[in-house]
Amino acid sequence: MNTISALFYLFSAVLLVAAFLVITSRNTVHATLYLVLAFFSASCVWMLLQAEFLAITLVLVYVGAVMVLFLFVVMMLDINTDSMREGFWANFPLAGFVGVLIALEIALVMKAGFNLPVARAMEPAVVKMGNTHALGVQIYTQYLYPLEVAAVLLLVAMVSAIALTLRKRKDSKSQNPGEQVRVKASDRLRMVQMPATIEAPSLPKTTEGGQA
Repeated sequence: MNTISALFYLFSAVLLVAAFLVITSRNTVHATLYLVLAFFSASCVWMLLQAEFLAITLVLVYVGAVMVLFLFVVMMLDINTDSMREGFWANFPLAGFVGVLIALEIALVMKAGFNLPVARAMEPAVVKMGNTHALGVQIYTQYLYPLEVAAVLLLVAMVSAIALTLRKRKDSKSQNPGEQVRVKASDRLRMVQMPATIEAPSLPKTTEGGQA
């Protein structure tokens, strides 16, 4: 057994243990951290298989962005999962049997792919330029138009999501910063001209009998 095989089995074992702890951990924060460890172990396995682009993408996208955001959401919400985990171990044997069955089906489907000769599938030019370089050349030459279509679709989806969330609600109060910046002193203050002094009202004259 060489060094690459030993590292492959090591990272695979860590991946399986971390994935098992994700579904068995009682604390949601710990489960999220175990999922980060599982993603990192999977990226290491992909790196050993010379799929460095997938490994770097998994670390940057999932570990660096999605899981960190999910961790902050879990910590802010503070969800009580005790009621959600009731009956977990009662259904665990059936779930384990279904999981093993799915794993065997995937192994049978992928078995034919491992028997293909590697030398025939990989060209010498692709091996020299590297995995990431070859993927970039294929995306920006042969698959340029599908890439542009996917980018336009993602842009439309992002703009639509922003438009849906910016709708005005009747039960909320908000201020427009633009109107506050454009306000002038004449809009807030009105000058009123008033005389400086006011004459006192005259008292009614009284007669000798004391009547007005």
